[in-house]
Amino acid sequence: MIISASRRTDIPSYYSDWFFNRIKDEYVYVRNPMNIHQVGKISLSPDVVDGIVFWTKNPAPMLDRLSELEKYTYYFQFTLNSYGNDVEPNIPPKKDVIIPAFQRLSTEIGKDKVVWRYDPIIFNEKYNMQYHIKYFESLVDKLANYTEKCTVSFVDFYEKTKRNISPLGITIPTASQKIELIGALSEIAKKHGIYIDTCAEDINLQRFGISHASCIDKNRFERIGKYKLNIEKDKNQRLECGCISSIDIGAYNTCKNGCLYCYANFNTKIVSNNFLLHNPNSPLLFGEIGEDDVIKVREMKSYKINQLSLFE
Repeated sequence: MIISASRRTDIPSYYSDWFFNRIKDEYVYVRNPMNIHQVGKISLSPDVVDGIVFWTKNPAPMLDRLSELEKYTYYFQFTLNSYGNDVEPNIPPKKDVIIPAFQRLSTEIGKDKVVWRYDPIIFNEKYNMQYHIKYFESLVDKLANYTEKCTVSFVDFYEKTKRNISPLGITIPTASQKIELIGALSEIAKKHGIYIDTCAEDINLQRFGISHASCIDKNRFERIGKYKLNIEKDKNQRLECGCISSIDIGAYNTCKNGCLYCYANFNTKIVSNNFLLHNPNSPLLFGEIGEDDVIKVREMKSYKINQLSLFE
């Protein structure tokens, strides 16, 4: 099985001690977002965990403990955008903290294990076409030697997202604007020796040689882990999404980054309250098991193919 850590929150930034405690104990409790009293016990044993994808905007708290991951195959989805604190209020300074963290992470684990994400792309009076092109090129210049590719996407206007980003005066880009921008970004990336793909975008970019991304990527796991996986596409994701199936061990309303475009946080007060309930030694990301909770052990198995063909 593949562990996603996590689409719902930034575990490396805020919960790295908790995560390392969880892999030491080889299990984690995860509440069902649709039924909070239904708790799954997820094994984190290396015997059944085929790989881990970390999603983060700042892996710095994990960097001195990467050796503790030696039993696992893993890589990072590292989001590094060109926005200021008006959009990403709690992200440390890019120049002094985030870019050096990206470079150090890649140096220590290899650039094939650090996927750069420039997403979501938003348009408004400040963050217009020219702005994105200018600052994307500035970032590429600093990151090109530390990654193989950059995944891009445009902001999705969920109801909660609309409410949070309303102060920014966001405009919805047309299909032609999307194509123009991604075409320009693609040319910049190619000049620096990296390539672009898109995360679940429904526009045809074949003219640029751009395809849909697999953020939880079977091929990447097989390449860095030197094994084969017999695993299916994630049926819970959108049609354009190429991700394979995984188990997410995060929780909504727990990320302190405060990004206005985030779909995983509904209310800043709830986030603050949940964060106060975090215990690094608890099997749960926040809170404790209560009398009304039902814990169910989830059946786990590895999807690695043990016997490879003579022709592989």
